[in-house]
Amino acid sequence: MRKQTKPMLVVLSSPSGGGKTVIAKILLKKHPEFKRSISFTTREKRKGEKEGIDYYFVSRKDFQKKIKERQFAEWASVFGNYYGTPKKNIQKAEGKIEVLFLVLDVQGGLALKRKYPDSVLIFILPPSLAELKKRLSHRGTDKPEIIRKRLKTALKEITFCKRYDYIVVNRKLKDTVKLLEEIITAEKHRAKRTVLEFCSGERSK
Repeated sequence: MRKQTKPMLVVLSSPSGGGKTVIAKILLKKHPEFKRSISFTTREKRKGEKEGIDYYFVSRKDFQKKIKERQFAEWASVFGNYYGTPKKNIQKAEGKIEVLFLVLDVQGGLALKRKYPDSVLIFILPPSLAELKKRLSHRGTDKPEIIRKRLKTALKEITFCKRYDYIVVNRKLKDTVKLLEEIITAEKHRAKRTVLEFCSGERSK
């Protein structure tokens, strides 16, 4: 009999435009038993984004208050805006949710790994920088100077991918989603995540 009281924390990271948010949404739609941890951010809401679904949008003052109150499992400043994962999201998942997704930047992913060593870090790579630039341009949400800044940051972030547990190149979205499903399935069955009755050391009478 397999028992799991703590959720498996699955972190998806990628450079801006790498596809982590889209991939997470597809996985969550295919697997209702999976849940996503919604982060707080101080950046402005983009077109199509919804409060409490994509992020919780708060002021810098409110975010800094939460930092002082130690409400975050991790937080970071990215492109001049704050992003943070509430501790309560992880606490609420205990005993109820088997897989909890967190869509985080590299800073957030590595910070979470330090606090939760059993978390699974997956880095999503674009097929090439040219393709990444194309994706950022087609999003239509950033000015050219911001795109250049994001590409420069992407080069720096990619150097940290070797510190992740898995690296997945996002060439075809369908194949990427399938590979992530396989990773999650394998991780769910790792010995350290399970407690088997016949592994307890007790002999049957």
